[in-house]
Amino acid sequence: MNQLKRSLSLTGIITVVVGSCIGAGIFFTPAEIAATLKEPSLILSVWALGGIMVLSGALTFAELGALFPKVGGIYQFLKAAYGQLVAYLYGWMSLLVIVSGTIAALSLVVAEYLSVVFPMEEGSKTVVALMVISTVTLVNGLGAKQGERFSLVFAASKLLGIGLIVLIGFILGSWSINDYSQIVPPETGMQQPGLAAAIGLALVGVCFSFGGFQHASYLAGEAKSPKKDIPKGLVGGVVLVMLVYLLANLAYLRLLPVAQMATSKAVAADALAPVFGWSGITVALLIALSSFGTVGIYTLTAPRIYFAMSRDRSFFPFMGRLHSKTKAPVNAILIQSGWAMLLVLLWGNLKALVYYVVFADWVFLILAAFSIFLYRKRLPGQHRPYKTFGYPFTPAIFILVSLFIVGNTLIQAPISATIAVACLISGLLVYYLLRLRQPTTEGTKQDD
Repeated sequence: MNQLKRSLSLTGIITVVVGSCIGAGIFFTPAEIAATLKEPSLILSVWALGGIMVLSGALTFAELGALFPKVGGIYQFLKAAYGQLVAYLYGWMSLLVIVSGTIAALSLVVAEYLSVVFPMEEGSKTVVALMVISTVTLVNGLGAKQGERFSLVFAASKLLGIGLIVLIGFILGSWSINDYSQIVPPETGMQQPGLAAAIGLALVGVCFSFGGFQHASYLAGEAKSPKKDIPKGLVGGVVLVMLVYLLANLAYLRLLPVAQMATSKAVAADALAPVFGWSGITVALLIALSSFGTVGIYTLTAPRIYFAMSRDRSFFPFMGRLHSKTKAPVNAILIQSGWAMLLVLLWGNLKALVYYVVFADWVFLILAAFSIFLYRKRLPGQHRPYKTFGYPFTPAIFILVSLFIVGNTLIQAPISATIAVACLISGLLVYYLLRLRQPTTEGTKQDD
């Protein structure tokens, strides 16, 4: 049968959540956040705020994932709530911006940290990034079970690297290095945002680091017990990630002055290098492995969106074809990886890329989270294996904080946001062109 295999366990789902979140973000966004907020108390507070927001989102998406145990995750939530067009635009933006942009960024981070261990020129870093994408594409083309095993291996390396940072930070670090008298100098020629705007910008980095918590819902169609395991996997994974991030930032602040942390390009390596001479290189290698694993997670999960779109006749038909033996959506994986490789060749500003990805991603996460209110009203008698704890306040927290982040990004990073909007408009054009090429009434009915 031409169906996806139900082979993912609860452990695999938690691994996907942890693997999607814990990657390169925690190793480079803390520097940007420190430069923006400048005080240890604010830095820790914004990570805690981001964690609470994402946990509220996980509790919300847990109900949605159990209510719609189908392949495609958020794509399915949006389609049922708002119609085919909105769901299609999410898939389009995932392909063009959200997922491919993240894959491109993380593959470049892999190359950057490998260059600490094996010095290389800029051109060689680009080649390494392309090789990273090619490798994970091959692995995930073998099927979801192989992708799960791949994720388990690299999730372990991520936690090992962060564990080393936390252990050394708490044993050998000291709060005395941050006495609040050290002020990070403002960037030359840059207008410094107010406190609210600065928190909003810092939350972009936090969101990027937590980004991917919802990816387990994409794999509901391949989970052994989706109605039971998707909620447990989402909530359990996010709680674990939240604790890890808070501990990592506490360790950074015990090892580095905020002023030095704010200017670091490799905060984890810089934090440990003064303690042990070999630790900087060791951590750089672990970060490279961690980022490599995260690229693999994104390459595994998102093509299931394009697969579902194709099966709904709202995307190119070849995106819905499965490999005859592995039952993996190979064409969707190849197209996504190819676009990510193109972004590697064309994109050069990691910070702008983070704003670009988070702005687009969180717009659709807001829409998906809001759909829980629509489903509670439209389907009051529907059996729900899991109900969101703290409803309606829990989803409201996620939506309100997310709206603040998106609006602030539009104001503070207008170029990245504008490019994302342009990609959205291009998706509208492609959607209607595809509709014109479908003379049958079957596709039209799916819009109702």
